[in-house]
Amino acid sequence: MQHLDNHVISKAREWLAQQPVWLCTVLTTYGSSPRAPGALMVATEDGRYCGSLSGGCVEEDFLQRIAAGDYQQASQIVRYGDGGLTPNIALPCGGSLDVLIEYLPATQGNLEYLQRMGMALTGHYALDKSLTLPAACDHLALTEYHSATQVMRDGDCVHLHLAAPPRLLIAGLSSVALYCADFACALGFDVVVCECREDVLENFLPLLKAEIRLEKAFPAKYLERESCHANTAIVALTHDPRMDDLTLMEAVNTPAFYIGAMGSQRNSARRRERLQTIADFSADDFARLHAPVGLSIGSKTPAEIALAVMADIVKHKNGLKTQGVAA
Repeated sequence: MQHLDNHVISKAREWLAQQPVWLCTVLTTYGSSPRAPGALMVATEDGRYCGSLSGGCVEEDFLQRIAAGDYQQASQIVRYGDGGLTPNIALPCGGSLDVLIEYLPATQGNLEYLQRMGMALTGHYALDKSLTLPAACDHLALTEYHSATQVMRDGDCVHLHLAAPPRLLIAGLSSVALYCADFACALGFDVVVCECREDVLENFLPLLKAEIRLEKAFPAKYLERESCHANTAIVALTHDPRMDDLTLMEAVNTPAFYIGAMGSQRNSARRRERLQTIADFSADDFARLHAPVGLSIGSKTPAEIALAVMADIVKHKNGLKTQGVAA
């Protein structure tokens, strides 16, 4: 299943082949808001749209304004909610949000513009995007992945960091893995589970949510074949050394921002000895490894362990590097 913002760009390209589109990006939110900065929506003059600005609060008004001929500048910013464009339309959550609106006529240049954005959002590379109101985007350049704020604004200048949404790659199914997958989905991660053991699939497959992508492959083989983008966390959660160790041996060859494996302090120490002997792990390799994985919260149950794992992953995604120990 596509991440929502990837789906927005795909629809924008489809519609732009026939007609102009309005590409909207949430820039800032004040108070409560159901959509985070960087969230996307695309709309057409005939009332079609994909994505959302507020979870349904203001989309109808936005579409009406497009149909009335508004938003014809190449770029502009409007505010919805308290003190915004239409004070009679209040957000139910009581907040407000600023939205960047880009008007994109149906040209080959704009199709290529959307294609490059789509490539960034699917993990092929990361981009810095800049524009100065009310002009069109004049800067879309390759950059490094980072976990800083996606959106910056300085007066009429808007800067966005475009990259794939965070991904969680789970090597092997287990009760902890199921909770990790569920928590990660709720946190906006793209979740991929690699599992090829038929008996395990028989037990756990019915419990996987529809939005979780299952790859019926040995995790290390999948990583060797597909690798991953830099917004990926890789966790091995099976307690099976054959699966977990080989996953870690392949994971250190990827640009993943987080690599973890479940196990006690004693089992983790034994794993390090094996990795040193068998795979000749370097000091840099071990420095990337979180084992035992997760924050130290005294977790005991599968749900608590998964909570500790995801909390540590989110902490590292957000640029906080101090490591704790959970399980």
